[in-house]
Amino acid sequence: MQRVCFTLQVKPDRLDAYRESHKVVWPEMLAALSRHGWTNYSIFLREDGLLIGYLETPDFKKAVEGMQSEEVNARWQKSMVDYFVSLPGGRADTSIVPLEEVFRLD
Repeated sequence: MQRVCFTLQVKPDRLDAYRESHKVVWPEMLAALSRHGWTNYSIFLREDGLLIGYLETPDFKKAVEGMQSEEVNARWQKSMVDYFVSLPGGRADTSIVPLEEVFRLD
């Protein structure tokens, strides 16, 4: 199982709206994430807009590719793009760069 942690930056003036958008994630989006192996997926948000995401998956590359094949993901990503400061990949899911894990307590 791969453990993946990543950061993105939410625009400071969009923090409340970003939080609100995640209170009710579309059921079909949740189903797609589960179908493609996104487990224990959590998003944390700091007051300055630093977003930290964490998930566990058997294969992160396949998990991302699987989501990119989903129409619901394209709609979700389009609805999210204006919340972020910059997205080098054009949308949040293609801008994820996993952080190096340097310690794990098992």
